[in-house]
Amino acid sequence: MKSVEVSMHHSKCEENICQTDSICLHTFSDLSHVPPAAFVYLLKECYICGSHKATHKFRVLQQQVTQALYNSPQPDASTFVAQCLYLLPSLGPPYTEGFSHLLLSSLRRVKTSKSVLSDSSDARHHAVQLSLDILAGFVPHEDRILIKVLEIYDLELKDFGEAICGLEHDGMLDIAKAHMEHYIFNFIKAESYMTAVTLLERFQIHLSSESLLVKMMQNNQFKAAEKWATFMGKPMLCLLVQTYLDMKMLKNAYNMITRNNLKQEFPYVYHLYKESSLKKLAEKGCWDIAESRTNKDRQLLEYLILSINLC
Repeated sequence: MKSVEVSMHHSKCEENICQTDSICLHTFSDLSHVPPAAFVYLLKECYICGSHKATHKFRVLQQQVTQALYNSPQPDASTFVAQCLYLLPSLGPPYTEGFSHLLLSSLRRVKTSKSVLSDSSDARHHAVQLSLDILAGFVPHEDRILIKVLEIYDLELKDFGEAICGLEHDGMLDIAKAHMEHYIFNFIKAESYMTAVTLLERFQIHLSSESLLVKMMQNNQFKAAEKWATFMGKPMLCLLVQTYLDMKMLKNAYNMITRNNLKQEFPYVYHLYKESSLKKLAEKGCWDIAESRTNKDRQLLEYLILSINLC
């Protein structure tokens, strides 16, 4: 009797899950009359149903959502996604970030496949306002979501100027730049260096401050420092290389020199790194490989012979 009850309960659960999945799939098949709030709710319901692993469910959901964005969401896919992003924080972690990535990635696919060159003015307006609300802390999204919104909607300083000022006028860009610098400084204070550098680069804001580079290096934010120095140009790149050398990080210095064509500025570093690499190969007995990596450079060949003799 007990096994029959368990079987009936299991059957009922499966029936409920199937019904939920059917409702969700039906909803995704036509978004023309589905408000963002209902879509977000059903998105979560679809995800929590079933016993598959999270990665599998996420992949299937992304396929469904991508297809759904083709099916006439009102007023358009870009605006619809921006409206959903306003609502997703109400779901709480871990759904907020995961579903935000899912929606933005799906929108990117739709825009790419449809060869959409630009969003409607309404969609851009929603995306700009969403970005400002994220920056101000009114809509709690991760920095990565903010950066994705800026990239996928291709937002520029001009868009923020129009949103902040209301009307287009001569000082609009300066006002937008001042607003953005305020938020960027907040990211720097919070030691969110990569976000700060990405925003500076995106909006072409040049802060010729060596102290920023020093702060990033002191906090081991080497990727952010490299991105910042590359954006700022040769003087900052040279400072970065010298800082790497002072920190005994020879490989990092060498990589920046070769990547940014700074061999003339640091000729000794090139040979210093090569010699270090040859010495390691010689110590391991990889003499043929070491010889090939000298590229017939006389100075390096002489160093290799000396290293082999010392071994």
